[in-house]
Amino acid sequence: MRLFRLFKRDLAQEVSGWVEQGLISRDQGLSICQLYGADLDGRRNHSAGYLILITLGYLFIGLALITLIGANWEDIPRAVRMGGLVVLTLTTQGYALYSYTRAPPGGGLKVTGLFLLGNLFYGASIILIAQIYHLGEHMPDGIFWWALGSLPFGVLLRDAWLMLFSLLLAFIWFFVEFNLGFFPTLFPLFLVAAVYVLVRGGESKLLFLSAVLACFVWIEGLLSQLWQERGYGFSFSEEHFVVTVALFILAYACSHWLSLRKDHAYRDYGVVLSLWSMRFAMLVMFVLSFEEPWRELIRTGWHHAPSMWGLVGIICCMAVAIAARCQRWRQTTALSLFSILSVALLQATDQRSDAVLFQIGFNIALVCWGIYLILRGIQQGSSHYFFLGVVAVLLTAFIRYIDLIGDYVGAAIMFMVLAALLLGAAKYWKHQQRGGVSHEN
Repeated sequence: MRLFRLFKRDLAQEVSGWVEQGLISRDQGLSICQLYGADLDGRRNHSAGYLILITLGYLFIGLALITLIGANWEDIPRAVRMGGLVVLTLTTQGYALYSYTRAPPGGGLKVTGLFLLGNLFYGASIILIAQIYHLGEHMPDGIFWWALGSLPFGVLLRDAWLMLFSLLLAFIWFFVEFNLGFFPTLFPLFLVAAVYVLVRGGESKLLFLSAVLACFVWIEGLLSQLWQERGYGFSFSEEHFVVTVALFILAYACSHWLSLRKDHAYRDYGVVLSLWSMRFAMLVMFVLSFEEPWRELIRTGWHHAPSMWGLVGIICCMAVAIAARCQRWRQTTALSLFSILSVALLQATDQRSDAVLFQIGFNIALVCWGIYLILRGIQQGSSHYFFLGVVAVLLTAFIRYIDLIGDYVGAAIMFMVLAALLLGAAKYWKHQQRGGVSHEN
C-alpha cells in the first residue's frame, strides 16, 4: 500500500507538470488523477510530517493548559472555574470553525488539529465540572458524553480524524461500561456515523479498519451478553474465537466485492481489508502452530456450541454467497470448510495427546498457505502476497527449529515436508516462466 500511495503522489506531480506545460488541459489532468485516486493539487499541500507536527503541537498546548488549570484548581473560585472552562471550549471551537471557513487547500489537518484541541478542552471540562459538583456516580457517562459531544464535528465536517477521535472514545466507553455491568446500547450510533463519514467524506483507510473492528467488537459484545456465565463483564471464550474467525472470512469475501467497485476508494478499502484479513489468519495459524493452545481447546467445555454453529453457518454462507458473485468462491469456500472441519474435529476428540496431531496439521497448512501466497504474489505482481508468504514459510521453519514438534523425528519429518513443498513451488515457478516465454514467442 505504501508503494501505491507513492505512485499516486508521483502521478499527481507529473500530471500537474503536464498541465502547467500545456500538454493537457486541467480537466484532462483531473480525469487522469481521478482514475487512479490521486489528488491533482496534492503537490501544493504541506508534507504529512509538517501537518502531524502542527496537530501534535496543538495537542500539547491543550495538555499544558489543562495541567496549569488542574494545578491551581482549588485556588480558583467556582464560578470562575465553570465560566472559564465553558469560554475556553467555545472559543477554541469557534476559532476552529472560523479557520475552517477560510482554510486554503492543504490546510485540512491544521484545522483538524484545532477541532481536536477543542474536543480535548470539552472532555477536560466534563471531568473538571463533574469534580466541582461531585457528579461521579457512574464514571463511564463522562466518557460517553465526551464521545457524543465530539461526534457532530466529525459527521458535519466529514473529517476522518475527528471521527476517529470520537470512535476511540466510544471504544473506551464500550469496555468500561461493559465491565461495570451495563450494556453499551448506543455504541452502534458511532459505528453508523463512521460509515457515513467513509461514504460521504474523503478516503481514510484507518477509519475504515476502525469501523470494521467496531462492527466485530459490537457483535462479540452481543454474544458476550448472550453467553455470559458471570453476572457482568465482557468475556471472550472459545466460541467467541470461532465466531471471530468466521467474521474475518466474511471480511475477506467482502474485500473481493469492494475491489470490483468503480470507486477507487472502495477498491483501496478492498485491498486493505484483504491484506489485514490474511494477516489475522497468519497470526491465528502461528498461535495454533504450538501444542499448548490445542490442549486448552481440547479441555474446553464448548457450553454454547449449538448457537455458535448456527451463527458460524450463517456467516460462512454469507461469505460464500458474496464471493460467488465476485467469481472468487473457491478460496472463501476452502477457508470456510477448513475452519469448520477443524472445529468439528476438535469437538469430536477428548484426548489431549491429539493436540500434537492438530499442531502438525496446522504447521503443514501454514507452509502450504505461505507457498500459495508466494505463487500468487509472483503471478499477480503483488509484493504484499509475496512477502507475506515468505514470512509465513521462513517464520514457521524458524519456530519449528526452536520448538521441535513432538520429538526430533517429528521435526525432521516437518522439515522434509517443508523442503519438498518449497522445491515443488520452485519447479512450478520455473514451469510458469517457461510457459510465459513460449506464449510471448
